[in-house]
Amino acid sequence: MRITGFRALTTVQDWGRPIGDANGVHAGGVVRTPIVVVETDEGVTGVGLGSHVLAETVFAAIEGEDPRGVIALYDRMLRRTFKAGHAGAVFGTIGAFDTALWDIKAQLAGEPLWRLLGGRDRRVPAYASGLDIALDDDELARLYRTYAGHGLRAAKLKGGLDIDRDHHRLGLVRDVLVEAGAGRRPGLMLDVNENWTRKQAVRHVGELERTFDLTWIEEPVRRWDVAGHAAVGHGVRASIATGENLTGLEQHRPLITAGAVDVVQTAAGWGVTHFLRVAALAHAHDLPVSPIGTTPVGLVHAATAVPNHLVTELQDLHPPVGVSVAHEIADGAYILADTPGLGIALDEAAIKAAGDRVPDPSAGGSHIRPDRAGFHLLPTTNNGDRASAEA
Repeated sequence: MRITGFRALTTVQDWGRPIGDANGVHAGGVVRTPIVVVETDEGVTGVGLGSHVLAETVFAAIEGEDPRGVIALYDRMLRRTFKAGHAGAVFGTIGAFDTALWDIKAQLAGEPLWRLLGGRDRRVPAYASGLDIALDDDELARLYRTYAGHGLRAAKLKGGLDIDRDHHRLGLVRDVLVEAGAGRRPGLMLDVNENWTRKQAVRHVGELERTFDLTWIEEPVRRWDVAGHAAVGHGVRASIATGENLTGLEQHRPLITAGAVDVVQTAAGWGVTHFLRVAALAHAHDLPVSPIGTTPVGLVHAATAVPNHLVTELQDLHPPVGVSVAHEIADGAYILADTPGLGIALDEAAIKAAGDRVPDPSAGGSHIRPDRAGFHLLPTTNNGDRASAEA
């Protein structure tokens, strides 16, 4: 079997509401979702959700190869791009091809990917994550009641602009989850998307921890700030979660070896092989891993096969337009199916029809640091002002 070609498709994720974080809000709630379909000479195809940037360059590393050699092909893609720079969107292209190759490999084996990778339990614990910073109280409560209806008892809110607002919103969501869980203590996390200095982080989280037992604080400072993450970790009770924007083991290593991260995250767009390698590195340091993403299908499968998976992010309860997935959401978890491969099916007619709804890529999307086109910033108060004189 040989890899013969690929198709680059683009559909949309329609949230039906504003989405965003401390860096900006996408009022329209429609974001582009790139898809890569890898073709073979035997008619078996694989699907990966991720970037298209430099797709022809990346594909040249695997064209004509046997797709079953997916781990070695992952390294070939890295070698093809590393001198010009494999980080950022190019790393997402590598991840999309990598995920598609794993899809093919599992289909050829006649097994779901979670079985092929050595997983035992098809149930993958999840937490609710609504990209919800722009929602008012009624919208926020309604959203998390929907999540709770699927059994989710942990939630991650977007925040970081205003201490009082974060306090109010955390309390509101806690009460929704307590009501749904018959009094059980819910898990609460706050994601500020690299918006603070280390001093702001310690002060802000310390204020919140007077009331809440936060499971983690996510991306409190810039992703590359090892000393900053360590300082925040020493100053708060909550665990420090970060890593979704790190592209390669070489970027994770300094944080992990310095003891600056407590929950190691990886983004779905970076691919299955990257996740497995980061999970092994984290496990060697007795740290848990937690996948991130809007439709993290590949990483959900891979999570069943690593010993240190903690919980996986669950954002939209519906997949992108023209994409269907075989798993279900129930009892607070992804419930994986027995469909060979990833269990992703594409309706390319629906994807093509969604073409006129695809926004300008400069408008960004979840987990991508945006240009400001299509976004607006929420007002801040002095409590969360990013122009604060604090160092």
